[in-house]
Amino acid sequence: MLELSFELKGANLFQPFIVSTRSRSARLPQRRRAVTLAGVLSIHALTKSYAGPRPRTVFSGVDLELAAGDYVAVMGESGVGKSTLLNMIAGLDRADSGSIRLDGSELGALDDDALTRLRRSAMGFVFQAFHILPYLTVAENVSLPLSLLGVTGGDARDRVAAMIGAVGLGDRGAALPRELSGGELQRIAIARALVHRPRLVLIDEPTGNLDPESAQQVLRLLRDCLAGNGAIGILVTHSPAAAHTADRILVLSRTGLREQAPQAFPEAP
Repeated sequence: MLELSFELKGANLFQPFIVSTRSRSARLPQRRRAVTLAGVLSIHALTKSYAGPRPRTVFSGVDLELAAGDYVAVMGESGVGKSTLLNMIAGLDRADSGSIRLDGSELGALDDDALTRLRRSAMGFVFQAFHILPYLTVAENVSLPLSLLGVTGGDARDRVAAMIGAVGLGDRGAALPRELSGGELQRIAIARALVHRPRLVLIDEPTGNLDPESAQQVLRLLRDCLAGNGAIGILVTHSPAAAHTADRILVLSRTGLREQAPQAFPEAP
C-alpha cells in the first residue's frame, strides 16, 4: 500500500481509503437544505450470492433511486445482507449482476484505485464502533478525511472547527477521546464523516453502543447534519426508533427492497 503522510496505527476504518498498488481490472421527497448537490445514487437489479459447498443467494433484484438530501433507513432480518448491501454501495464488495451508479460513475467499471478515490471524495461513513483514534485530538480525528484529500492549512482548520461546532462540541477540539462520553464520540464520528462534504453517507447501526438518551440525541443530530449538507443518507439499523428518524423505511429481503409503512415498525414506548 502507499504510505500516508501520518501514521494510522491499526486503524481498520481507513482501509477503504488507502489506495492499493494492486488494482482489479424509490426516488424520495427532497427536504429543504442549505447546500444543493447534484449527486444521485442509482441501484438497479443488484444481485449478490456466495459460492461454496452450499451456495446461496443473499439478495436479488435490489432497485433504489436516491437524490441529494434523501435519507432512508434499511431494515430486515439478521443475515439478509444489510451490511453486505452497504459494502457494495461503498465499492468494497462486488455484485454478481446489476449496477450501482453514483454521480454517473458505474462502480462495477472502476478499479480499486478509482474506487478508493471515489470513497475519499464522495462518501462518508458512520459505524456502530466509533473508530476514533485514541492518540489524536478531536480536531485531528475530524481532519483525517481532509488530510487524505490533501486539504490542509487554514481551509482545513476552518472546516474542522465549523463541523465540530455543528455537532455541539466546539470547545472540545483539543480534547483526547478518553475525555469524551460515548455520545460525544459518536458526534465526533459524524463530524468526521461529513467534514469533507460527501455526497453519500453510509451509516451502520450508529446507536448500538449508546444509552437511549444519547442515541436519540445522536440520531437527531445525524438527521440535521445530513439535511444541512444536502447529502444522501442510508441508515442500516435493527432499531425501529432509529429507522423512524429517516424519511422512509425500506425492508431488505432476498427478493429486493420494498418500502414499509412506518407504523409497521412501531417505536418502543
